[in-house]
Amino acid sequence: MQSLYLVVTASTLAPFTEVIGGGVQQTVPKTVQQGVILRLAVPVPLRRLFDYLPPEGLNPAELKPGQRLWVPFAGRKLVAVLVELVPESPQAQLKPAQELIDSKALFDSGARKLLNWIADYYQAPVGEVYAAALPAALRKGKPADHWAEQWLQLTTEGKGLPESALARAPKQQALLQQLLRAGQQSRTYLKTQGHTPAVIRALQERQLVEWVSGPTVPPPMPAAEATPPPQLNSEQQQVLAAVDCSCFSATLLEGTTGSGKTEVYLRLMERVLAEGHQALLLVPEIGLTPQTLRRIAARFPEHSIAALHSGLAEGERAQSWLAASEGQADIVIGTRSAIMTPLPRLGVVLVDEEHDASFKQQDGVRYSARDLAVVLARNSDVPVLLGSATPSLETLHNALNGRYQHLRMRQRAGDARPPQIHVVPTLREPLEEGFSPQVLRHIGETLARGEQVLVFINRRGFAPALNCDDCGWIADCPHCSSKLTMHRRQRQLRCHHCDYRRPLVDTCPQCHSRSISALGGGTERSEELLARRFADYPVIRVDRDTTTSKQALDRLLAPARDGDPCLLLGTQMLAKGHHLPRVTLVVIQDADGGLFSADFRAPERTGQLLEQVAGRAGRGSLSGRVLVQSRFPEHPLLQMLLEKGYGTFARQLLRDRAVAQLPPTHAMALVRAECEEPAWAEEFLHNARLFMQSLVPPSPQLQYLGPVPALLERKSGRYRFYVQVTAQNRAQLQPLLARVCAWAESNKNRRLRWAVDMDAQELS
Repeated sequence: MQSLYLVVTASTLAPFTEVIGGGVQQTVPKTVQQGVILRLAVPVPLRRLFDYLPPEGLNPAELKPGQRLWVPFAGRKLVAVLVELVPESPQAQLKPAQELIDSKALFDSGARKLLNWIADYYQAPVGEVYAAALPAALRKGKPADHWAEQWLQLTTEGKGLPESALARAPKQQALLQQLLRAGQQSRTYLKTQGHTPAVIRALQERQLVEWVSGPTVPPPMPAAEATPPPQLNSEQQQVLAAVDCSCFSATLLEGTTGSGKTEVYLRLMERVLAEGHQALLLVPEIGLTPQTLRRIAARFPEHSIAALHSGLAEGERAQSWLAASEGQADIVIGTRSAIMTPLPRLGVVLVDEEHDASFKQQDGVRYSARDLAVVLARNSDVPVLLGSATPSLETLHNALNGRYQHLRMRQRAGDARPPQIHVVPTLREPLEEGFSPQVLRHIGETLARGEQVLVFINRRGFAPALNCDDCGWIADCPHCSSKLTMHRRQRQLRCHHCDYRRPLVDTCPQCHSRSISALGGGTERSEELLARRFADYPVIRVDRDTTTSKQALDRLLAPARDGDPCLLLGTQMLAKGHHLPRVTLVVIQDADGGLFSADFRAPERTGQLLEQVAGRAGRGSLSGRVLVQSRFPEHPLLQMLLEKGYGTFARQLLRDRAVAQLPPTHAMALVRAECEEPAWAEEFLHNARLFMQSLVPPSPQLQYLGPVPALLERKSGRYRFYVQVTAQNRAQLQPLLARVCAWAESNKNRRLRWAVDMDAQELS
């Protein structure tokens, strides 16, 4: 039987103490077994490490923390990670692990320290944390040696030759000289340098070189022509001078859109690469990765680059992960999960668009990659730079309180000037498929001048609802508390939460009337109108439906980058990071969506989104304009945002949050539960609240709310509820959450799922 340990901080519970069922504490028995014991992180939803004996016949000297092993667990065979070797176990009988998978550790001590911190802080099962850090192929137990690279090195005879020894064979001499300087070169790198197999075979026949197995290298990047760095402006120079790469520091770089934040990232990369270190850049969207990779590859053609995101094939992602963890990738670019990749030579951590909600994992291990970037940098004693034109309130709060260095860039790079912003009232206007006549006129004039237009609509599909005008029937999702979105081109009704699909209906299934109406508008509907009104210009629609393949977004935006007049139409995928200097007009079709939401974070996200979209206009030498359609142009938050800018807007939201005792001035966690039977989820959370209140009664310092339904109460057939726990600081929350997790693990209802969401970002 495996030993069980609750993974908590020292201040949370007394060492080797478990909380059982109703909160009674029981001390773990004294050690009864001695020897070499493996303490493993097993991917199961239990907040414990498990003890095993070494595999039979294996020399314990071969075992190192960070290796993977196959282990038996509850009738299954699972991939576990060795966290530590201990001399004794509190259990009398232990099972042996079945097989060692890796000859060397995949997680070094720094990586294990970060993963253990994640399990502790986010109250997550430690085995699931380690599993989440691995790419899928390694999570399934594929040996890391499968991606081992072949490296070419000189034989003893080859090392004794002078560089000019093969002057009569210039290609062989060039390779010989390269190996004399570098020692070893990977097969992948030699191929990119133009060294042919024939040249290598010739040196092998002379017994001057030999192949050896070595570390994994990243998949080769597309060839990119080297580009010289541009001239820095004074603000960029000041920012670079303020960031010390020799030690830990956390810096918020608040730079207006188009101010050259990416160039600052590149200069910091250049600085640490020159010292032999690695650079980690986190980006929020897969769609931003290709253009970012192009720019970085063009700037650093001599350095190896690894990309890590969910759009890669399993093997490609595992290869990149291994190359990064073995120190063979100089630059690592990735989305959220890349933060858990071991980086032995880390020199700087960069987070682009740090405000973006996609940096928070919303299921499984519910970590924030932005916050982990700060923890990783602190552990590694390197700087972390959080860049955004619209900082999250959490990051801004830390900067205003002096926890982070706060640097600003207000000047747009080059000759670009901030766009002019105008509100277009639409409450009593006759609209054509959601567009004001005034807006359509400005679109036509902009295209006629040979410029480009970007239209932002944060709803995909043709229409967000379909209803019957006679009986009032509405096409609802049978599995979610939401309406089905109409996709007319595919003739489908589709749920954007659970992906349920059904054919588009022409008659009402309830009263059989043919008076069926599409309510509201989405990107498809707007695309049809704009293509009809401006038939001489291409309309490029960018949303999740048109960017399903890996390089789709890059291909879609290629005509816009060429500079020809066109209409770009899309969702928030268009709002982030794209540099399109010929876009001089941005149209925001509906600015009101987040101003009246029940989610307290909605105004912040609305302000960020509007500011980011507006920032796409006028990024080149041409001046830009932004037209914001609104039914409520006098809304005070909208007025403040448009007239005084995001900085004033965000500081007002911070004051509002402080009064309401909400994050970031207070700490908040959600205890979530979901079940097909709503009463079971509510009862579970009711008991969880009673249990927590028995430990820490409600007070001005710590408050409870709920159980209450999630904003999207039903999803994929499961009803979702939560209890909200708010405290003045996290030190008050963490011990309580650890206790409620231990209590909740005694739940035997397999149809009910529960989770703790520390620093929750979503109420849905």
